[in-house]
Amino acid sequence: MIMEISESAEKGNRFSIEEAHDADIGQNAVQRYSLHKNDNFILAVDSNRVELVLQNKLDREKQREMNLLLTALDGGSPQRSGTVVIHVTVLDANDNAPVFSQAVYKASLPENCPLDTTVIKVSATDADEGVNGDVTYQFGHVSDNDINVFSIDSKTGEIKVTGVTDYEEISFFEMRVKAKDGLGLTSYAKVLIDVTDVNDNTPFIYLKSLSNPIPENLQAGTEVGIINVQDRDSEYNGQVRCSIQQGVPFKLVPSIKNYYSLVTTGQLDRELVSDYNITITATDEGSPPLSSSKSVQLSVADINDNPPVFEEQSYSAYVSENNKPGSTLCSVSARDPDWRQNGTVVYSLLAGEVNGAPVSSYLSVNGDTGVIHAVRSFDYEQFRSFKVHVMARDNGSPPLSSNVTVSVFISDVNDNSPQILYPSPEGNSFMTELVPKAAHGGSLVSKVIAVDADSGQNAWLSYQIIKSTDPGLFTIGVHSGEIRTQRDISELDSMKQNLVVAVKDNGQPSLSATCSMYLLISDNLAEVPELKDLSYNESNSKLTSYLIIALVSVSTFFLTFIIIILGLRFCRRRKPRLMFDGAVAIPSGYLPPNYADVDGTGTLRSTYNYDAYLTTGSRTSDFKFVTSYNDNTLPADQTLKKSFPFSKSRMRNELFPFEMMY
Repeated sequence: MIMEISESAEKGNRFSIEEAHDADIGQNAVQRYSLHKNDNFILAVDSNRVELVLQNKLDREKQREMNLLLTALDGGSPQRSGTVVIHVTVLDANDNAPVFSQAVYKASLPENCPLDTTVIKVSATDADEGVNGDVTYQFGHVSDNDINVFSIDSKTGEIKVTGVTDYEEISFFEMRVKAKDGLGLTSYAKVLIDVTDVNDNTPFIYLKSLSNPIPENLQAGTEVGIINVQDRDSEYNGQVRCSIQQGVPFKLVPSIKNYYSLVTTGQLDRELVSDYNITITATDEGSPPLSSSKSVQLSVADINDNPPVFEEQSYSAYVSENNKPGSTLCSVSARDPDWRQNGTVVYSLLAGEVNGAPVSSYLSVNGDTGVIHAVRSFDYEQFRSFKVHVMARDNGSPPLSSNVTVSVFISDVNDNSPQILYPSPEGNSFMTELVPKAAHGGSLVSKVIAVDADSGQNAWLSYQIIKSTDPGLFTIGVHSGEIRTQRDISELDSMKQNLVVAVKDNGQPSLSATCSMYLLISDNLAEVPELKDLSYNESNSKLTSYLIIALVSVSTFFLTFIIIILGLRFCRRRKPRLMFDGAVAIPSGYLPPNYADVDGTGTLRSTYNYDAYLTTGSRTSDFKFVTSYNDNTLPADQTLKKSFPFSKSRMRNELFPFEMMY
């Protein structure tokens, strides 16, 4: 330290020196000073200053300069000290030091104030004149942080802001200002600056804990997270209110200071909302208020609380009969709004029976797709519809399921040809109807009876004569099958009439069957030739085929041919003759079922009377049924018995074996 003291200084004059500074406080701060023994000065210390007291006047001519050793001691343990050398220069005639207007200056400064803002102005005066009375100002001991924040005008003593003031960093400044005259006399004053808080900090939101994801079956009021909010400002500027947006099933519940609990307010449903974006807003009470927000993403974990639901209440499948095994009938579909395995649907058939057989022998279902396949081929004539139950089950734990009814309807396919019941297409015997020569046009001659196992239009039958001996003589009802005469029978008409009738159904494509009907136009059996000749034309083509086969067989197996020829000749020689004992039997195979129902399906109505004749080879027999049949039609299992006007012995001798149909 350098001091200049005028030699005019009087004994007892005091000279202020800068105090020592100790970063410690209290007892550990500076407690006392010690001045090394010298001839001119002693040390005087009070609560506010440290001064050198002139004990003996200075004599510049004897000593122009001197060095004093000053030691500052603290009160700590161990005790620490600081030493400074005071270099004293003796001057002439300047015996007054500057004096501040006040020992302590106080000021208040809002934080973040603009640069070059004047904080305070210090002032000191000196009684000397000229150079000895010119005062300059400067900071005494100032820390590096303070010197970057403030500056002092050396001429005017104005202290201005040159850096950033932040209340949250430093809220109080303490500085020493030194006033010095032209010849080096100085004095010191304290400057205390308070930095006031400004609401310049937004609140901070800290997420201390969060359960994520959260199960959807949480009860209302369950805590899912803890929120902490902080504001670096003070007082009202640091008081914070916290809230979340509307429309979410959550709320904030205050707990301890600046802590909030995030709790649920209602039942969660992942199928309705699977994720929540919660915005937490914190607002302080400053003027103007500042706020900040933080988004919290919450996911809702799935619980298996939804069973699969079929898209339809019931399903119907339509399949044509004779389908291929493995063909697709229909597809069922169920939706499960749950997630992953809880929403994965597996399909299966419930156990059951269809017509006494397990349902699995009729249908199968793809467990993944719900496509239902036919296991076997269906027959409409066996059954037309059936129902099965399909179960949709999810893979949750525990699994949930639901059922749906699938109705399978089998549609008819035209796969059955018409079946002719009368005249019978089977057997070696031929059927003959006798038509009186006096029959008029429109008279009912016979009737073709046929049925079809199919249904609907596939069973609608139509009748048509495709071949006849006399095409213009007979006609057949398209839908009734009744054979009637188109005109009156004349003498020119052939006695033997052969009709080939085709019966067709109405399916697509149409199926048909044919039968032959033999009609004899005669009033007397004596006029009729051998009945077996009627079948000659029909059997001729068959015989030709047999002969061709026989010829081929002869060329290959000669011996077999000889044996067959001998066997045929032997059989012809022993052919029996049919003998009648007052009765003619009607084979039951020629009559259709329920033939006794004359009005419904009978061949001939009881109102028509016919005479039937039996002939022998000589064509001279007067064997005749003379009684008309107006009674009910004969049942198929009875024998037609009538009396004859000739003797039985004559009948045995002349009657050739034959078969006759009514």
